[in-house]
Amino acid sequence: MTDAYTIRSHQRVGAGSYYRISHQSSSTGTSMTFGLFVPSRFASNVGGGGIEKVPVLYWLSGLTCDDTNFATKAGPQAFLAAEKEGIAIVMPDTSPRGDG
Repeated sequence: MTDAYTIRSHQRVGAGSYYRISHQSSSTGTSMTFGLFVPSRFASNVGGGGIEKVPVLYWLSGLTCDDTNFATKAGPQAFLAAEKEGIAIVMPDTSPRGDG
């Protein structure tokens, strides 16, 4: 059995953590990547270790944007604000992939 996801990268942003995670999409039949910011108080939830519910904001950038668009354009200020409010942010790749 293969892993359901792969953590491609991880970096600290303030007290929180920013991850880039890949998974095989059953909808597109391709590998997809999403960004995930996790505030420090929920760090134990990553990898299934925690049980506390985490408030989540899903950021859908646009048709030609990949998973790094929000992180690049909003910068660390957005993650520091999310840390302060205790909100996780999911940033999926919103572009069609694998069309040839």
